[in-house]
Amino acid sequence: MKQNFWRHFVGAGLALLALGAPGSAVHAQGVVKAQYGDWQMSCDTPPGASFEQCAIIQNVMAEDQPNVGLSVIVLRTADREARLLRVLAPLGVLLPNGLGLNVDGKDMGRVAFVRCLPNGCVAEVVLDDSLIETLSNGSSAIFVVFKTPEEGIGIPVSLNGFKDGFAQLP
Repeated sequence: MKQNFWRHFVGAGLALLALGAPGSAVHAQGVVKAQYGDWQMSCDTPPGASFEQCAIIQNVMAEDQPNVGLSVIVLRTADREARLLRVLAPLGVLLPNGLGLNVDGKDMGRVAFVRCLPNGCVAEVVLDDSLIETLSNGSSAIFVVFKTPEEGIGIPVSLNGFKDGFAQLP
């Protein structure tokens, strides 16, 4: 039976990170504190918060369509109760098909987009221990967005440094 971690998606806002549009200079607000392989740790103190919040981030572009990019963000919620994988996809993706994930050739399922903002559409999932282990031990992931019901665009995301970066999240 196919593992379907996407059933855990949640609809939290983007209070932690204000992101630019994929395809342009996409950077989280805050200060880059460290580099873990292909992942950057960026930290900021959100308005009204008494402590710094950090995320590991990777910004990627489709190999064959340079105008299609994603921001992949992994963080712990401010209350430290949940770990989230948040993906910002460009405007214009087909929303009903959701966002797909494949890790090292294994189909992990799809998750719905929870909202669209002026700079893109957001899909989000709670990271359970099984998915963290899969991402930590994997070498590559492919996130899939759809332009039409039949046409998916696979966007490769390196998992190099994910395990170390995730372990360092406060």
